[in-house]
Amino acid sequence: MMAMPISCSAFRRTALALALVASGMPAFAQESATQSTNQSTGQSATQIASNQPAGEVVLIPNRVIYPGETIELAALKQVTLIPGKHKPDAMATLAEELQGKVAKRTLLPGRYIPTAAIREAWLVDQGAAVQVFFIAGGLTISATAVTLQPGSAGDLIKVRNSDSGKILSGTVMADGTIQVSSS
Repeated sequence: MMAMPISCSAFRRTALALALVASGMPAFAQESATQSTNQSTGQSATQIASNQPAGEVVLIPNRVIYPGETIELAALKQVTLIPGKHKPDAMATLAEELQGKVAKRTLLPGRYIPTAAIREAWLVDQGAAVQVFFIAGGLTISATAVTLQPGSAGDLIKVRNSDSGKILSGTVMADGTIQVSSS
């Protein structure tokens, strides 16, 4: 008996299908009433499901969202969880939790979005020239520096003073400047 060789593309398709099935946690949901209609009768899902208890409404990706990509509401789909099902803890499912955030890893369609898989958008990028301020009482010292790492508002990052070459740690402020404290 002779073994049939599997073509490379068939093997890749099978591996990808297995990876998609095995990764992530599926959202046990039904399409939201605002996005689905009954084609045969023209009735909305709200009219059909009016006698069923309403489930929790959540947002999940409707397409693959890649690492580093800013999450837009257009890339999300509103779904209603099946009555009795609740979203797991540590999952972001509300618009205010997701809008404008950046994916840290690939987010698959139809899966919940773990809060650990998203981050705030960077306010300052690595290698950017920024103003650094040291404030103590009535004394304010400012200098120009280059960021050594990216950061969001409130993050503690390292910067290199452009004049002295000294490396400092400072907090990213909402206006994109860095505030250095005395240490």
